[in-house]
Amino acid sequence: MRKILLIGTGGTIASQVTEDGLAPELTSAQLLAHIPAISSICHVESLQLLNLDSTNIAPSHWLRMVRCIRDHYLSYDGFVLTHGTDTMAYTAAALSYLIQGSPKPIVLTGAQKPIGFDVTDSKVNLTDAFRVASSDMPGVSLVFNGKVILGTRAQKVRSKSFEAFSSIDYPFLGVLRDGVLLPYIRQDCKDRPSFYEDLNTSVALLKLIPGTDQALLDYLLERNDALIIESFGVGGLPDYEGADFCGSVCRWTAKGKLVVLTTQVQNEGSDLGIYHVGHRLKGIPGVLEAFDLTTEAVTAKLMWIMGKTRDPAEIQRLFYAPVAHDILWPVEN
Repeated sequence: MRKILLIGTGGTIASQVTEDGLAPELTSAQLLAHIPAISSICHVESLQLLNLDSTNIAPSHWLRMVRCIRDHYLSYDGFVLTHGTDTMAYTAAALSYLIQGSPKPIVLTGAQKPIGFDVTDSKVNLTDAFRVASSDMPGVSLVFNGKVILGTRAQKVRSKSFEAFSSIDYPFLGVLRDGVLLPYIRQDCKDRPSFYEDLNTSVALLKLIPGTDQALLDYLLERNDALIIESFGVGGLPDYEGADFCGSVCRWTAKGKLVVLTTQVQNEGSDLGIYHVGHRLKGIPGVLEAFDLTTEAVTAKLMWIMGKTRDPAEIQRLFYAPVAHDILWPVEN
């Protein structure tokens, strides 16, 4: 029987009702008390690392999770992290870059309803997560509502329903049906994982709306090393009267800032070459295109890359180099 470490970080799954609304209060050991049948799946030990609403999870907490897994890696066959759903996709992406090539499963899960409620998805999700963590499915994944989702492809798409997460532009790694794991895709792995602990968190996000003030772009690039721009459709920057977004991007990238163009559209990614508003950005040094990377993955990948290097050529190489199948579109350099 495999030995699994449960790492608690808080979230709805561990929440209880308070006068000020739901708040994470249960420990990982208390969560386990709700699913005694887990002893027939694996041997579990628990550790309480954090107890936060996932809205309060920051990159510094990602690094604490990485250190925890690294410090216990040789002692366990797999890991389950309970986490709030609101930022779980960001954490899943971040762990995919910070722990690469793991031959052991690292599984994130949570719930839309607390484990103590009469109607809850907590017990099923947590039990399913242990099934995946006890399997031969390596690498970082997110298990929710009977689906196993690649860590770099997960995105929260529903705020209340049990089917909260989708796998964006990539198939499910597997599904769970009536307590049985049906694996579809096995991630690549190495003999041992590569752990990383350096992040540059000076990354901002600008979501365009019709009539966005160009000053917002300047403000964010003045204060950050990199800016992700969620544009419309397949991507591009507006050029309406009184605005020169493209010129502003050129000025900031010439100063060493980094700009990544992505799309607000959930599926099928960006393609800057299609329209004039995007095509004119191609080839500008310091401007990258996200293609089918999710916003969560772009955010985490930029922080990881810029924690390793500030060399423009190396940043570009690493950004377009696939990690855990995060980007599939061919890129012409």
